[in-house]
Amino acid sequence: MASEENNRGAFRIQEFYCRKMDAPIYADICAALADGLTRGSETGRRALHWPGEPTRDALPLRLVGGLHALVLAGSDAELAEAFAGRLAGEALQAALDRVLARNDAALLPWLDGPPQTNEPGRSGALIVGLIEVARRHDPKLEILEIGSSGGLNLLIDRYRFDLGGALLGPADSPVTIAPAWLGDPPALPPLEIVSTRGCDVAPLDVTDPAVEARLSAYVWAETPMRLDRLRKAIAMVRASGVDLARADAADWVEARLAEPQAEGVTRVLMHSVVWQYVPDASTARIRAAMEAAGAAATPERPLAWVAMEPDRALGEQVVSVRTWPDGGPRMVVATAHAHAAWVRPGAERSSEQGILLDAAAEVRL
Repeated sequence: MASEENNRGAFRIQEFYCRKMDAPIYADICAALADGLTRGSETGRRALHWPGEPTRDALPLRLVGGLHALVLAGSDAELAEAFAGRLAGEALQAALDRVLARNDAALLPWLDGPPQTNEPGRSGALIVGLIEVARRHDPKLEILEIGSSGGLNLLIDRYRFDLGGALLGPADSPVTIAPAWLGDPPALPPLEIVSTRGCDVAPLDVTDPAVEARLSAYVWAETPMRLDRLRKAIAMVRASGVDLARADAADWVEARLAEPQAEGVTRVLMHSVVWQYVPDASTARIRAAMEAAGAAATPERPLAWVAMEPDRALGEQVVSVRTWPDGGPRMVVATAHAHAAWVRPGAERSSEQGILLDAAAEVRL
């Protein structure tokens, strides 16, 4: 239920996530916004009167993304002090209140749409799911990604991976993704990604400098390595492009599943941190389309579904796999940091105490 209390609580929930993900400056900023947001700016009023479920809508990340954009543009010296971690407590609250008031016009548009954190590092978790698919079925995979944003994870066949010492992908790739690997290195089956295609309801042209700047704003200021990787991945798109369509996810999945499938190639639906943004009616259609296609799958033309979606209570991402024609239940193959800074192979979840969430904020495949 929409309320000021719930909207402030969303910033507390994001504070929890930031502290768990070793981002103390962002955690302090979220805590300051939770306690210090006022109606002295239109941005503050809109956040406090947010009509939807604020955690599911990623309200805190919308606002903090806008604030970081101001820092990257050099537009507000006081805000830069906050993002450098040099303000705390009531001083940070007061500074943010002043920042919102004088930057209202620049910040308001950041609340209009969900963050598109097109994080290439997530490929370091998604690849664990693809390895499991190749282990179960044919080594050749056809990737269909929904919620592709700017298509940076459509480069998953062009990245180099170091998974605890297990190496795969082109050795000469400009981008090597090497998450902290919390387990034994995986045994790598033969794996060949024969194609990658994706869709987004509002795809981003990452070759546009303005779009690159927007994506950069969603990279947390405490993780400069991510920003460097983002820029290198964008350069890869500039060099050779990706197959990215503007489409409704359900329409696109239904159309792609209706296409002829090559023998000896596993068709894989893939997505990461997108399910919460897809309307419920569309997620129901995607489930139904996958079940129907799965019922028609054969050992010669298998189907798989690889997802990296959040366990919001624990603040971790869950990498899961379901394949057909075996039709077995979805299996967790790894858990990961939201940006895949670390990956824990296997089904084990964190033993830490989670955070209490409204049921509407949970993500269910």
